[in-house]
Amino acid sequence: MLKTNLDTGPARTDILNMFKTMMPTLIILAGIGQLLLSVASLAIPRVLHWRQELTAVSPLTRSLFWTYAAYTLGIHLCFAAISILVPHELARGDVLATAITGFIALYWGARLVLQFTWYDRTVVGERILFRVAEIGLVALFAALTLIYGAAALRNLWQ
Repeated sequence: MLKTNLDTGPARTDILNMFKTMMPTLIILAGIGQLLLSVASLAIPRVLHWRQELTAVSPLTRSLFWTYAAYTLGIHLCFAAISILVPHELARGDVLATAITGFIALYWGARLVLQFTWYDRTVVGERILFRVAEIGLVALFAALTLIYGAAALRNLWQ
């Protein structure tokens, strides 16, 4: 394996120290991003006409759909709250911090992949609002994946 001067010595220490001081701030910013996403998500049912769209499914399926939507919103709010309220704990390097930041990174990484592989994106071309929203969402999902992934890796290196 190729080793560089960043792998040992003062350069590695400087990079780790930079992440140590910046990581709580990045985690707080990620939490704010998730909070803003949660607030914006409240408009999705109206913008995508969920009430009308869901009239074609059974009452059980409709109830399950709304339940899953509420769980997803709750998860995003919990990620936001944890990130805003205890960023230093998420960056401190213990097993729980590594597990939480790793899980959140995987969650947002999976969501980013699903954006391009699972969701029907044909509606994006229809309205400028949808194109702008998709660019914003993809940027947010990528940033969240990178921030929490970096936190998880830094936690592993401690």
